[in-house]
Amino acid sequence: MNSYQVMWIAALALTLLAGWTDLRTRKIPNWLTVSGLLLGVAVNFVLWGWRNTNWHGGKASLEGAALGLAVFLPFVLLRALGAGDWKLMGAVGAMLGPVLLLFVIFGSVLVAGIMSIVEVVRSRRIKETAKNLVVLVHGFMTFGVRSGPNITIDNPGLMKVPFGVAVAIATVTCYCAALWR
Repeated sequence: MNSYQVMWIAALALTLLAGWTDLRTRKIPNWLTVSGLLLGVAVNFVLWGWRNTNWHGGKASLEGAALGLAVFLPFVLLRALGAGDWKLMGAVGAMLGPVLLLFVIFGSVLVAGIMSIVEVVRSRRIKETAKNLVVLVHGFMTFGVRSGPNITIDNPGLMKVPFGVAVAIATVTCYCAALWR
């Protein structure tokens, strides 16, 4: 096993455990995300030093963590995403670096979107969901910090998908794609 595979296996272990926990409890605990972030930075630094020309190392790890946290911060502030999901993306970024994280982000959003569509159709809440999407898009377009009191993760009546599961599926998919190249 080479050092590149070590980081993939760490990211797979982190996301699979986070996905399983999120599916069961609808939370991703701090002990998992914070230790994942610290482990990602430490192992990247130990294996490749501060900066490596192949998108590895401590610097790339910190850039990946910052990217994961920055991309999802607006969703956390709008209460459209939980803080555990946000911290999970920072930890995945710390393990994989910014380039590979972009693929995981794209895959995670795609999988979460598919999960959401399936749940909306299954529960027959298409009209309600369409109205909520209009409110959310308006909130984004006007840079509103609050999209409305009813459209947050705090509302128990709204449908929610476990984003940790989407991240786990996307990470496994990206790993399999990396094996085939």
